[in-house]
Amino acid sequence: MVKDDDMNIEQIYTGCLAQGAYYIQSKGEAAIIDPLREIEPYLRRAREDGVTIKYIFETHFHADFVSGHVTLSKATGAPIIYGPNANPSFDATIAKDAEEFKLGDITFKVLHTPGHTLESTTYLLKDEKGTDYAIFSGDTLFLGDVGRPDLAQKAADMTKEDLAGMLFDSLRNKIMPLSDDIIVYPAHGAGSACGKNMMKETVDTLGNQKKMNYALRSDMSRQEFIEEVTEGLLPPPKYFPLNVKMNKEGYEDIADVLKRGTTALAPDAFEVAANDTGAIVLDVRHQDDFVKGHVPRSIFIGLNGDFAPWVGALIADVQQPILLITPIGKEKETVTRLSRVGFDNTMGYLKGGFEAWKNAAKDIDTIASASAEEIEQLAVNQQAAIFDVRKESEYSAEHLEGAENTPLDVLNEHLATLPDKNTFYVHCAGGYRSVIAASILKSRGIHNLVDIKGGFAALKNTGLKFTDYVCPSGDSA
Repeated sequence: MVKDDDMNIEQIYTGCLAQGAYYIQSKGEAAIIDPLREIEPYLRRAREDGVTIKYIFETHFHADFVSGHVTLSKATGAPIIYGPNANPSFDATIAKDAEEFKLGDITFKVLHTPGHTLESTTYLLKDEKGTDYAIFSGDTLFLGDVGRPDLAQKAADMTKEDLAGMLFDSLRNKIMPLSDDIIVYPAHGAGSACGKNMMKETVDTLGNQKKMNYALRSDMSRQEFIEEVTEGLLPPPKYFPLNVKMNKEGYEDIADVLKRGTTALAPDAFEVAANDTGAIVLDVRHQDDFVKGHVPRSIFIGLNGDFAPWVGALIADVQQPILLITPIGKEKETVTRLSRVGFDNTMGYLKGGFEAWKNAAKDIDTIASASAEEIEQLAVNQQAAIFDVRKESEYSAEHLEGAENTPLDVLNEHLATLPDKNTFYVHCAGGYRSVIAASILKSRGIHNLVDIKGGFAALKNTGLKFTDYVCPSGDSA
């Protein structure tokens, strides 16, 4: 946080999305940059500070989350501001390059920086003296990386290489000439699928980024930049275009989504709803609880992990009806976190949680599990077929000898490689993703599987043989 008598800048970071929104105020006026879907925290903060929200700045049409810009504008009357080339379906101010917006004693200057998307814009903040102070760089410049150039809604004849070239020009012409002491506030940090090699830090100086960010090398040619930025990009999650559409065209009010999603359903009503609507039953409890017992054919994606990104990657269709099984008291949080990535069609939750389902004498299912020590004994006897559901980069860095790689995000592509009858074993890094994988497989009628408790971390504490460690390179998902 930066705070003085003339200006207050606060980064509001959401870990599960690796996303940074910003609250900036000066002399009784505030601006919000890239707000999240739930707007009450911004409204509450403005009330507490006694300020008026004057502007809502959007750096681009986001793909990895649904912004709160539309709802926040309706609640405050503040205009939504985009940079050049934006064409939303709702009322918005489309700023010109170099246009300035006054906020109290400070000023925002629009720097059109296309490349990640065509409308991508960086907002340069000037302090009360008119001195360049900070940039809010959106997905144009990350710490340690730049935005991937393959996510934009673009003309059919425009390639990711074309966009990468535009990004090179934007960085060289608009950002790198700025002073080294300028603070960089990006839209994302490590863990976001919008880049491939981001730092865990979320604030830095531009001077330090010029020294250590591979994409800002002073001796880098345009062609070198294009090749390095486009190298190794994994396919983007399937929900990304759907989130772009919502951000561009508008969406249902979060209050209505919450009201519908937090409808309590007794076990009988829950079962009828699941059977009649084709809803996915999504269980968000801890993986250890899911393993011990769950509703048959339900899918596990726990709140304690990278919940929203995995929902987006694995369920994909934001229109898919969803019924929830949550820890008691976590119903609203779950619906909110789903809505952040556009999954608004939550139809209710199991009243009383899984315990109510058991008490109603409903059918339950479990997941068989084995310890790392048991796997070690099976391996000695050559009886273990092991499938590693970590990312390809994790597997390439180091894996158990003989294990096959079936990454969770493309698990469906590997179903044919799984044994039809013989027992097989699945693991990830620590136990979260392997239970997701097991739940998906069981929902498809594949039950001859065993989850390895503690995952790769536990296996490493045994005498099993592993491949030599290779330092992994960054990837994009």
